[in-house]
Amino acid sequence: MRILIFGASGATGHELVKQALTSDHLITAFVRDPSKLNLKNKNLEIVQGDVKDYASVENAIKGHDAVLSALGVSKPLKNDPVVIEGVKNILLAMEKLNIMRFVYLSFLAVGQGRNDAGFLIKHVISRIVHNEIEDHQEKEALIKASNREWTIIHPPKLTNGVKKGVYRIGEDLKSTSFFPTLSRADLADFMIKQLNDNRFLRKTVRIMN
Repeated sequence: MRILIFGASGATGHELVKQALTSDHLITAFVRDPSKLNLKNKNLEIVQGDVKDYASVENAIKGHDAVLSALGVSKPLKNDPVVIEGVKNILLAMEKLNIMRFVYLSFLAVGQGRNDAGFLIKHVISRIVHNEIEDHQEKEALIKASNREWTIIHPPKLTNGVKKGVYRIGEDLKSTSFFPTLSRADLADFMIKQLNDNRFLRKTVRIMN
């Protein structure tokens, strides 16, 4: 399978690329600054581009079987209309090129998930990152309105812990802790598995320890 990963130079995107390369997949990493992705592999192609530039997005998507997004904001705690425009471009290009599978990384506190995310995320963190949550809501609405085979993933606070391969998943999953967390390694494991799993096709799924 040929997989395109947006946001590949970020912490989660880097983990996605690294784990995807352990399979037989051919990986394309879409990044603004290739120097931030210090990985080399015969099955990895690094494409430099900007998600706000439709032409570069379409050229990158061409020929792929699936798209993963780990796009993050350029300035923490701020609204980022560029990333919203980027998701629009991704969806438009996927439709034009008839690429169906899209796995999008969001956040547990978006929508109803906020009420089930544990005390700290619900009452403190969601207020701090409210701009990013608003952006995710807008991007999720775009994705849900599309005719792609999408899956939206809602993780809690991410850590740099090791991959355990043990986590809870579900559409209505509730936190069992004051402050739920999940390693980026386990998140990447789950995101990659969605490429061959249709259980959460056109659904939003939560993932927690």
